Amino acid sequence: MVGALALFRRVWWLVPIAALAAGWWWTDRQLADVRLTLARERQVWTQDRAEAEKAKLKAERDAANRVAAAAMSYADRLANRAPIILESTNTVREYAQTDAGRVRCRAADRVQAIDLLDTRLAEAAAAPGRRDRAVPADAAAPASGR
Repeated sequence: MVGALALFRRVWWLVPIAALAAGWWWTDRQLADVRLTLARERQVWTQDRAEAEKAKLKAERDAANRVAAAAMSYADRLANRAPIILESTNTVREYAQTDAGRVRCRAADRVQAIDLLDTRLAEAAAAPGRRDRAVPADAAAPASGR
C-alpha cells in the first residue's frame, strides 16, 4: 500500500487531466449532436426559403398575367362599347372589306332604309297644320316644378 501511495504522489496530476479529457470527450459528443441538428435545421431553412422565393416569383408572375388579362379584357369591352366612327367613304369601303368590317358595317339596303326613315320623319314634321297648333293645356294637372 505504501508503494501505491508513493506512486499516486508521483502521478496525482494524471487524475485531473484524465477527468478533464473525459469531460472534454463527453462535451464534444454532445456538441456533435447539436452541430448535426443545427446543420439539418439550416438545410431545411434554406430549402424553405428557396421554395418561398419561388412561390413569391410565381405569385408576382401570376399577378402580372392577371393584370395584363384584365387590361386586355377592359380594352376589348371598351372597344365593343364605343362605336367606330368612319368619316371617309374610301375608309368605309376598305373597312367593310375586312372581317370585322363585314360584321359591323351595315349593308347598303339597311343604310338606305335609315335614310328613308329620316326623310319620312322630316316630311311628317314639315306637314302643314302640325307646327302651328298649341299644346293643349291640362287644367287638372298640378303645376310641376313650382
